[in-house]
Amino acid sequence: MILPIRAFGDPVLRKVGKDIDKDYPGLQELIDNMFETMYSANGIGLAAPQIGLDIRMFVIDVTPLAEDEDYEDIKDELAEFRKVFINARILEESGEEWKFNEGCLSIPDVREDVKRKGTIVIEYYDENFVKHTETFSDIRARVIQHEYDHIEGILFTDHLSALKKKLVKGKLSKISQGDVSIGYKMRFPK
Repeated sequence: MILPIRAFGDPVLRKVGKDIDKDYPGLQELIDNMFETMYSANGIGLAAPQIGLDIRMFVIDVTPLAEDEDYEDIKDELAEFRKVFINARILEESGEEWKFNEGCLSIPDVREDVKRKGTIVIEYYDENFVKHTETFSDIRARVIQHEYDHIEGILFTDHLSALKKKLVKGKLSKISQGDVSIGYKMRFPK
């Protein structure tokens, strides 16, 4: 089922997510719905707060990037990178910070350069509640960090300079009022 994505200004996007356990009601259906919702919006990541749930879960599928010539050297890794992250904790961020132009399904039509570290170590449970501790680099680390921010109540716009924040303030206000043209289902703050 395709769920509405919460727009900028919705209070759930600012909540720190709570851990869940393997008995969370309808977990597999929720995971399936999150992937379906993400695909319908042409996204590569979606966090539970974006669909109104303040829990520590997000899904990622960067397989479309395997076809992008910018990622030719890691296309095999990207072609198989579809994951569920539950109760995730980033244990370490390292490497050089690099800028990348980010966007967000909750903040349509706003894209800005964000600096993030190049490598992360993350601990998480998968959809079968098997615990993993893994290291990721490149665009995979970037997407994970973006989605991880969502379960911490942080949006990519929080990483912008004071000047950039001023420049996008009007757009953010319009988004929170529903004054935006989008091609997917959204729910705007009341």
